[in-house]
Formats: sequence, structure tokens, C-alpha cells
Amino acid sequence: MGAEIVFTEMDRTWEPASPALASAFPGARVRTFTETAQAVAGQIRDAEILSVFIKSRLDRPLLESLPRLKLIATRSTGYDHIDLAAAKEKGVQVLNVPTYGENTVAEHTFALILSLSRNLRKSYLKTQAGDFSLDGLIGFDLKGKTLGVVGTGHIGLHVIRIGVAFGMKVIAFDLKEQKFLSEVMSFEYVPFEELMKRSDIISLHVPYLPSTRHLINRETLRLVKEGAILINTARGGLIETHALVDAVNEGRISGVGLDVLEEEELILEDRRLLGAADSEAHWESLRTTLKNHLLLHRENVIFTPHLAFYSREAVQRIIDTTLENIRDFLRGSEPARVK
Repeated sequence: MGAEIVFTEMDRTWEPASPALASAFPGARVRTFTETAQAVAGQIRDAEILSVFIKSRLDRPLLESLPRLKLIATRSTGYDHIDLAAAKEKGVQVLNVPTYGENTVAEHTFALILSLSRNLRKSYLKTQAGDFSLDGLIGFDLKGKTLGVVGTGHIGLHVIRIGVAFGMKVIAFDLKEQKFLSEVMSFEYVPFEELMKRSDIISLHVPYLPSTRHLINRETLRLVKEGAILINTARGGLIETHALVDAVNEGRISGVGLDVLEEEELILEDRRLLGAADSEAHWESLRTTLKNHLLLHRENVIFTPHLAFYSREAVQRIIDTTLENIRDFLRGSEPARVK
């Protein structure tokens, strides 16, 4: 029998993948589950290749329960849901999808920016209540405003392209500056603190790492100019939620566009609360969840449920790259996407 290949979290998000999976790996045993890897851990013990999405938490205990596992192919760019150190110790290769939707996520970023700049949520709520007046709905032009982009990878650079096209002044921060691109694309690299002080709109496009956890926190939020807008289509943990709620309450931040939330898995998967341990970490997660709920009910906060990546074209690119990652592994090739 061929390799045992398991795909988890294969819900309706991935419907375009179903026809491809049936014929992608001749001779292999391919199984799919709509649940997360942790939810079906007892059923996938024989998996040699495991493809997951972002809700599957591949921690050390789970990896140790999969004795035959050789490859993890995550259908995402980020890989903070995988214990890379534990995988390396077990000799398990980890592949991601480094590029699939820089334009997709960048376009969604500007959907959030435009929704806030033109008060679309406020307008909708007023008209739903039968109020068609313009009171409190004056917006602002993007042209001439300063856009601060934190992280100039594939997505960040596409956000910069769009910002420049809108006639915005674009400044950026990244530990690895691409000076040539900054000249060609007409943006300026500045220190992080300067970006926070100068930007009318701040947009986050960095991975979630120990070094970037709570990059936006109580101290850095004190630097922002009054009335700035904050956008996050990267990872929820980049923002210290408690500090953001306070900044919004105090008016330092006038609008927030979020596609991700800190501890969003607790909101989106309530069943996890049922068996959670009675610990300080657990209660801190609950407090964060409550704060997030408070954010979501504000008229100057727009939230989308982690769907910035979710276009027909991007989903197809993710599927194609994931299948090619697995094929490369089965062929013994050296994929360029090793993490």
C-alpha cells in the first residue's frame, strides 16, 4: 500500500480541492476530515503525510502520537500552529505555502481601510435603524494620508503598491530593508517608533513569532497620532487586545480593521472552553476573549472572520502549491518551501 496521506480541516472552504485529491496521489491512501488534527488524533495515528490548516495545533504531544509522520504540509503561509522544534526532533519535514495571495490579502486590507475611511459600518447601522441623515458620517480621503506598513514581505509590498496608487505617502518598517525596492516603488523605510508616530493608517504584515507577539502594545500605542487607524490582516497575537480596547476608548485610535483576533480560536471554536484547564493562563484567555467581543460591537471597528486570504483564485493557488509540496516530497525532490 502507498503512503497514508491525511488532510484535516477540509470543510467547505476547500471544496475546490475535492476533485483534485482523488487523483493527485495514485497508489496512496488519501483520507480527509473536516475536523482539526487534534480532534481526530486517534484516527490518524498511521498518517505519514499530514496536511492541516491554521486551527490544527500540532504541538509536541500530538506529534508524538503520530509515530509514522514524515511530512506536515500546512495550507498556510504562517506556521505558528506547528511546534517546529518538536517536528525537527522527530525528523518531520514542514512545508508551507509561502506565496498564494499577496494581492488577495492586500485587496482585503484596503477593503477594511476604505470601510473605515468612509464609515461604511456606521452608515449601515444608521440606515438599518431608519436614520438616513449624514450626521457623524463624514469620511476622509486616502490621497495625501500617510500609510505605515509594518512588514515588507510579499503582502506588505502589494499593500504599498496600492497605497501609492491611491496617492498616499507610504512609510514602512522591516528588519530586512529592501532599499532598491523602496526607491523603485516610492516608499520610505523608517524606524518602527517613527512609523507609529507619523502614520494616519497603520497596517500589519509580519509573521507571528515570539519576537512579534504584542508588537502593538500599551507603550507603542502611546506613540500613535490621535485618530489613527489600525489594520491587522496578519495574526491576532501581534496586538495586545487590552491595550487596543483602551486606545479605542480614549480616542487615540479612531478606527480598527481586523481580520484576525488574539485568541480567536476561543471565539470561533467555543467547544474548547468546555474542557479548558482552570488556570491563570486559561482565565487570561477568557479575559482576552471578552475584550475582543467588546471590540467587535463598536461601530468604528470592522471585523472579518480570518478570510483575507479567501478568494477563489487564492484558494486554488493554496491547493496547487500544497499538492505540489506533497508530490515533491514523495518524489524525493527538495522543495523550495522547507521551514
